[in-house]
Amino acid sequence: MVIEKRDILNRRDIDILMEEFYRCAFADKTIGYIFTDVAKMDLSEHLPIIGDFWEGVIFGTRKYVARGRNPMVIHRELAMKEPLREAHFERWLELFCGAVDGLFEGPNAENLKWRAAQISERMIANICRAIHFT
Repeated sequence: MVIEKRDILNRRDIDILMEEFYRCAFADKTIGYIFTDVAKMDLSEHLPIIGDFWEGVIFGTRKYVARGRNPMVIHRELAMKEPLREAHFERWLELFCGAVDGLFEGPNAENLKWRAAQISERMIANICRAIHFT
């Protein structure tokens, strides 16, 4: 049976995507420990926040901005606990795009992957290279 994919249309779709991405990321041998052991991420707390972030990216909502959080600052602080390397962000992007491709297709899905690639490159430039974690 072939399941037809559709585009990301709303916040529920983003939530489904984030649940799938973090399921894969937590289990990943390259970056899983960063989420579980270093960041000690509580998904019940994190999923609404990261959902707000990606909803803003794709649909222009301002919920994440209203939280007053800065992803670069958060990741720099994390890098002080554990060096974040280019390979970590490359793997993050691979898993993220894999989750998108596994669930969705269409203009919003493509835009989300493109934006994720931009974010990954910014993190590499401003954290890995700036702090010399190559």
